[in-house]
Amino acid sequence: MASSQSKSSHLKDFWNLVDSQLNIRSPAITSSLSPSSSSKVPTNTPSTTPQPQRKNNTKRTKLNDRFTPSVLRPNDGRARDRFSTWLTPFAIRRKQKMREQGIAPEDANKMFSVMIHSLEDTTRDSYASALLRFTQFCDKRNIPEDDRMPASEDLLTLFTTSCAGNVSQSTITTWLAGLKFWHTIHGAKWHGEDSGLLARARIGVRKLAPISSRRAKRPPVTIEHMETLYDNLDHNNPKDIATWAVASIAFWSCCRLGELILANLFNPDHHVTRGAELKFSYTRSSPGTPPTEYATLFIPWSKTTERTGATISITARKGDRLCPVAALKRHVSLNFDVPDSAPFFAYNDNNVQGWSPLKRDAKGGFMERCNQIWVAEGLPEMPGHSFRIGGATHLLLLGHHPDMVATQGRWKSRAFLEYWREIDSILPLFLSTHNPNVTHDSIRDSIKSYAKVVKHTPKKR
Repeated sequence: MASSQSKSSHLKDFWNLVDSQLNIRSPAITSSLSPSSSSKVPTNTPSTTPQPQRKNNTKRTKLNDRFTPSVLRPNDGRARDRFSTWLTPFAIRRKQKMREQGIAPEDANKMFSVMIHSLEDTTRDSYASALLRFTQFCDKRNIPEDDRMPASEDLLTLFTTSCAGNVSQSTITTWLAGLKFWHTIHGAKWHGEDSGLLARARIGVRKLAPISSRRAKRPPVTIEHMETLYDNLDHNNPKDIATWAVASIAFWSCCRLGELILANLFNPDHHVTRGAELKFSYTRSSPGTPPTEYATLFIPWSKTTERTGATISITARKGDRLCPVAALKRHVSLNFDVPDSAPFFAYNDNNVQGWSPLKRDAKGGFMERCNQIWVAEGLPEMPGHSFRIGGATHLLLLGHHPDMVATQGRWKSRAFLEYWREIDSILPLFLSTHNPNVTHDSIRDSIKSYAKVVKHTPKKR
């Protein structure tokens, strides 16, 4: 609720600031209100509007994050709020035009609010860096305010090439996506969609990216990690029971940890709760073949489906102590003192409320507990994503078809082929502990066959 109120407050501040600029009619802003005006708004016009006294509880700004505040760009609030607090002459003129067309302020406010909410907070945090870097680029070169939105093809290309040799391709892709979103919500034409100049510049950035910007290969959780974890957890301890359930499901079902446990604050719209739809069933068996038990757990949000949610399929491994279905059943039955509204992998605790949520990166949380055991047993520390890539690699080495692995991890076909490049580079770490009949080449051949099918499958629109 507090988050919603904060967003609403920032949007009101945004439109109030627009109104103040329309009413103040200061020379710096007035000259930009008329589309036919040839004069430009001076760069970094200092703010003369009285600012309310605020408690200085913000973090110190990093040296490379500094910019010159102006009446258009106040230096306060969170990075993600730049989309609702940073203005351009174009945005001001558009607001004025909407008013002249008789559009009610509350309708304009709601339109802007809905568009802002089209991005998740984490995505807005990433995209907000684009506004900062673009502003720094323009300020340094004294680019007039009127030229910054809509940004011309030449300006976007100059901004991109200025980053060559300093950042990775993925970074510039994120920054351009952020600038595009900024243009879109303000109704400004985006000149980077089919730009040949920009396309060439992006290729150049990729080829000139410094080695230091290349992300190190993410190490995988191997079956040895899983066995070591199982052997060293206390399976009578409520927290360790929840920890093992998360680890086994993340590994065997190729899940992102963020789909199962909390990174920070609990959000029932994003995080699966104890009251979520959980079903246990058996596969249909053919004569002479015993049925296989499996479970399905519905999660309200995933990275690819967002608010549509997704269903995680969890298949039992009969006779295997690492069985994820057995781990899930033990967690649900022994961590019973948890309300339906609590996070699904919360565990019984002796605190006032009787339970605690299992958090991913907190002190004493899931990853710290796992790494504590692995390091003590002579294994390297692992990041959270290692469960997903490790599980996918292990399933391929067990002989499962790539299509089945992609389905298990809920990858789209083409996305899984991109993911394969990462898996391909770590396969040697696994091969020594697997059946010698399963080789690197045999898996590559399987992937090649899968790729041919995907190539001739029309993209879904």
